[in-house]
Amino acid sequence: MSTLGTPTPLAVVEENIPNEKQRRRGARTIRIRGSRPGWIVYALLTVVFATGAFPLWWSFVIGSGDASSLRRPFTWIPGGNFWTNAASVVTNPAVNFWPALWNSIYSSFLIAAAVVITSTLAGWAFAKLKFHGGAALLVFVVATMAVPQQLGVVPLYILFAELGWTGQIGAIIIPALTSAFGVFWMTQYLRQAVPDELIEAARVDGASMLRTFWTVGVTAARPAAAMLFLFTFVGAWNNFFWPFIVLDRQNPTLPVALSLLQSNYFVDYSIVLAGVILATIPLLLLFIFAGKQLVSGIMAGAVKG
Repeated sequence: MSTLGTPTPLAVVEENIPNEKQRRRGARTIRIRGSRPGWIVYALLTVVFATGAFPLWWSFVIGSGDASSLRRPFTWIPGGNFWTNAASVVTNPAVNFWPALWNSIYSSFLIAAAVVITSTLAGWAFAKLKFHGGAALLVFVVATMAVPQQLGVVPLYILFAELGWTGQIGAIIIPALTSAFGVFWMTQYLRQAVPDELIEAARVDGASMLRTFWTVGVTAARPAAAMLFLFTFVGAWNNFFWPFIVLDRQNPTLPVALSLLQSNYFVDYSIVLAGVILATIPLLLLFIFAGKQLVSGIMAGAVKG
């Protein structure tokens, strides 16, 4: 018989039984601990990172040496001539470095911004608007990605030659204002990210389709749009084929300008690779400052709450 204030054995047992919230917290902790990657995953990620970073590091090693660097034994240690080689690239009159750098920044930003705008608008239409022939038109847009770029070079060059735009930076901006991949990407994303009930609720509240797109679609599309902007910017920055054809040496983009370093009888690869590093630095800075948006854009399509 228990005295007053002393808990009975049944009460003690009830106090020791975890409640529902504690059981869920414990199960969640077990799942999280069990889902942590092991050393094999980290080893594979290390190999992938080293494989991707090696060309950049090797370019820096050669770009920091001199003309005889490639004839020396293999080394991981960079030389001390990088800034000298970089200055040779910047001051080379044949390269026209600063105008070429501005042309690359200007054209890549405009192309990426235009692709995001047009792709988001078209993706919203294909994903959330019902109209006749929408599915067939989307299939046609996606099918254009199978057409090689080289097939349109001759007629496109003839068109810009007739317009008098050859040699001007607009000749590489106008053809790239839309992207079939961007339309497909934003269509698939908006189909999953925006419920139809949310659009119906906005229309019931009196919002027009344009207002619904601005308040609902644009807000939901930000992670995917940020990712599309980054990849489009990088693609436009590294594009060499069409700018090399339509632009001249007085008004090139940076990849075209750096190709002029190899036009001599003797190619100094330390100078060439120093120029490659200079052209890569803006992209590295872009990924450093916008890496969070890139990761959120990738994870947004893979994780659902």
